Amino acid sequence: MTQDINDFFAGLPGRAEGKTAGVNNTYVFDIEGAGTWTVAVNDEGAQVTEGDQGGDCTIQASAETFSKIVAGEQNATTAYMTGKLKIKGDMGAAMKLQKLF
Repeated sequence: MTQDINDFFAGLPGRAEGKTAGVNNTYVFDIEGAGTWTVAVNDEGAQVTEGDQGGDCTIQASAETFSKIVAGEQNATTAYMTGKLKIKGDMGAAMKLQKLF
C-alpha cells in the first residue's frame, strides 16, 4: 500500500498536466503510515517534494483511506464528512484538488 502511495505522488505531475489552469496553491499530504509530501500546483503543472514544505492546506488520512480515494473506491467528500479525511487550512484550495483526482 505504501508503494502505491509513493507511485501516486511520483506520477502526479504527469497526470496533472493540462488540468492545473487557474490553480495556484500548495498542499501538504500527511498520509499516516506512508509519509508526507508537498504538492505545489500552478498553471505550469504540479511539483511534488517529499516532506512538509508548508502549504495552503494540509490533508491528513490513513494510508488505507488515501489509497481508496486515489483508486476511486472512496469518495473524498464522503471520507471528509465521516472523519476519515481531515483538512486543515484553506478549504477553498482543497476543493480545487478535485480537478486533479
